[in-house]
Amino acid sequence: MEQTNNIIHTENAILVGLITQQQNERKAIEYINELEFLADTAGAVVVKKFFQRLDYANSKTFVGTGKLEEIKEYVANHDVNLAIFDDELSPSQLRNIENELQVKVLDRTSLILDIFAKRAQTAHAKTQVELAQLQYLLPRLTRMWTHLERQRGGIGMRGPGETQIETDRRIILRRISLLKEELVSIDKQKTVQRKNRGKLVRVALVGYTNVGKSTLMNLISKSDVFAENKLFATLDTTVRKVVVQNLPFLLTDTVGFIRKLPHGLIESFKSTLDEVREADIWVHVVDISHPQFEEQMQVVERTLHEIDTQDKPIIVVFNKIDTFTYQPKDELDLTPSTAQNVSIEELKQTWMSKLNDNCLFISAKEKINIEELKELLYNKAKEIHTARFPYNDFLYDTYEDEES
Repeated sequence: MEQTNNIIHTENAILVGLITQQQNERKAIEYINELEFLADTAGAVVVKKFFQRLDYANSKTFVGTGKLEEIKEYVANHDVNLAIFDDELSPSQLRNIENELQVKVLDRTSLILDIFAKRAQTAHAKTQVELAQLQYLLPRLTRMWTHLERQRGGIGMRGPGETQIETDRRIILRRISLLKEELVSIDKQKTVQRKNRGKLVRVALVGYTNVGKSTLMNLISKSDVFAENKLFATLDTTVRKVVVQNLPFLLTDTVGFIRKLPHGLIESFKSTLDEVREADIWVHVVDISHPQFEEQMQVVERTLHEIDTQDKPIIVVFNKIDTFTYQPKDELDLTPSTAQNVSIEELKQTWMSKLNDNCLFISAKEKINIEELKELLYNKAKEIHTARFPYNDFLYDTYEDEES
């Protein structure tokens, strides 16, 4: 949404996706549905979805000329001011599509970056997002950056025969360099903070975006981390000291993962991901009510492997069982199950319970089975604590709660 003079203007958007040999129709629909959720999170209203079957994306316009003409006609005849494509567009594709449609064009990457910019609260997160945005926009540079040159002043900024675009490019490169220096400084501070925490056991909540990590964090740590039913509600890593029985440990809430997460964003959020890398225990939170939760689990597992290849204790927590429906594949009764008639005991008999040695079914929202989760966390943290301090009783650390 755009806000001008206190009047909010809703942006009506169309979504465009491809069905290819690598991405069948089912996958394409799943991705577009997720893109719609992203658009909604950003404040847009999706009015139409377009698909095209192609062996691979058109190098000039992403979709074929016929499909682009169909999209162009729809945009011209309806109140549409935004077109969002479900893959990253090259600079030439972006330019060609904008010339044809005459509306603002975004791809999946730029939409995610826009949401990140909207969600960033701390100076740390804002710096990381700005760096990722500039690195993404640099090869797509147009005269949109002219205002930067005016802010700096023209004297001494322009070489003989240098064009405005070249001047703006140089300003952005300088800004990228400064942001990288800021992040290096922040990374050093974060490293010192982690060392100052002593040897308390560290537990990191990880998972796909919007699976309920922040709600679970609030429940276990009795804190007030921001949580809502939107993608990327949490960007800033939050660390809280938690005491279960007589054992203190650190609990970290982290940014959620997503399919097709821009590589530049992962690089920018290196210090955030360090919290995950240095954790002793990972709690993989899964939204069991989501139709594609298995694929979401795979995305998280691949990302975790990229972050840290070490073997660490992983607790798989299937959240949102209060909204879960389950129909066994070999069930003769075709009447769909409802959330109310699937008990925890029944869930423990499903294939999901065999995915991991440490697997739990909970509802953070309804506070179902939370005590069992705390007990498991206590046992796992106690094993590591006992190995780390074999002759000491549990000591309370003076570490203060931190929100980066």
